[in-house]
Amino acid sequence: MSGHSKWATTKHKKAAIDAKRGKIFAKLIKNIEVAARTGGPDPTGNPTLFDAIQKAKKSSVPNDNIDRAVKRGGGLDGGGVDYETLMYEGYAPGGVAVLIECLTDNRNRAAAEVRVALTRNGGSLGEAGSVGYMFSRKGTIIVSADEKLTEDDILMAVLDAGAEEVNDLGEGGFEVLCEPTDLVAVRTALQDAGIDYDSAEAGFQASTHIEVDVDGARKVIRVVDALEDSDEVQNVWTNADISDQVLAELDAE
Repeated sequence: MSGHSKWATTKHKKAAIDAKRGKIFAKLIKNIEVAARTGGPDPTGNPTLFDAIQKAKKSSVPNDNIDRAVKRGGGLDGGGVDYETLMYEGYAPGGVAVLIECLTDNRNRAAAEVRVALTRNGGSLGEAGSVGYMFSRKGTIIVSADEKLTEDDILMAVLDAGAEEVNDLGEGGFEVLCEPTDLVAVRTALQDAGIDYDSAEAGFQASTHIEVDVDGARKVIRVVDALEDSDEVQNVWTNADISDQVLAELDAE
């Protein structure tokens, strides 16, 4: 999920070790299948597939699972499922905007699961266009935390490649933002500079944010967790702004 950068990164880090690892693995595998089906099974000529594989490896998905997903998606074994991407828009409690990306082979099931996850946790499903205008598509690269690495080091490596912004996320590492069309160039610039990264993918960034207190943050997180529990949901973005102080209070609970 994304919104406030530090919150997004906190969720990203926790996801690798929490009890839903099997579910997370399944979503990463689905990304690989779709990327291979769309752009071919060769990651050297398919940057989307390359990034999907790298993210799966960073999340400790076994290589055998990755290889099978590439073959299924690329039609090399005659299997695979034809998924489609669907976007839903809605609200969490407090008027926080929620943008939901589904990857599914069943539109009705996806819509039903999104609606239930929202309404059961105090949110609501919105009409198309109700919150989408608050978000813009951006390439996002999360760079691993490194004591020897500074924000300036990363900025120098990626500036000429089209990077727009570098944010220091503290223990979460660094976030590099760019236009989706510049994602491969920026990722390649990091590789050329010998800088390791956790993930590189196109997602959404909110243009305006709603600051929430501890209670509001708790409610937003409950909605997002419910959405992410669905096998149909691949990504969730919000415009919630959760401060470091609020995050610390939540972590202490």
